[in-house]
Amino acid sequence: MRYCRKVLSTIWLLVLTVSACDAQPKVTITTQDGRQVGFAVEVADTPGKREMGLMYRTELGDDRGMIFVFPSESQQSFWMKNTPRSLDMIFISKERKIVGIVEQATPFSLDPRFVPGQSQFVFEINGGLSKRHGFKAGDAVQFDGFSATVSQ
Repeated sequence: MRYCRKVLSTIWLLVLTVSACDAQPKVTITTQDGRQVGFAVEVADTPGKREMGLMYRTELGDDRGMIFVFPSESQQSFWMKNTPRSLDMIFISKERKIVGIVEQATPFSLDPRFVPGQSQFVFEINGGLSKRHGFKAGDAVQFDGFSATVSQ
C-alpha cells in the first residue's frame, strides 16, 4: 500500500510538472504572409516588473522575450538603462496589432525609444530578430498562457 501511494504521488507530481510546462506564457506573431513565430515570455504586468524589465540580463534565447502589459493604450516610451543586450522593442495595440518596432536599441542608452501611435503592450526580444523574421507594423499578435490585464 505504501508503495502504491509513493507511485501515485510521483505520477501526480509529473502531471503537475507537465501542466506547468504547458502553461508557459507565449507570444506568437503572425506576419502578413501568414508565417507564425512563437516566443516563450516573461510577463511584466506590475509597476515593479515593468521598471526592472530586462535590465542586467546578459543572456536571452532567440525564442524568448518579455511582454510588458500596461493598464491602457498610451504613448509608451522605453530606454535601455542597465540593459547590456541590444533589443528590438515591438509596440502592440490593444487590438493585438504591431504599431511599430524600434530595432536594435543601443545597450545602456538613456535615450527614450518609442514609435508614433499608442500601444498597450511592448514586446522585447533580441536585437535583429524582428528584421530576421520580417515583422512589420500591422502584423497580428496572439497571447497565450497569461492575462492581458495588469496585476495589482
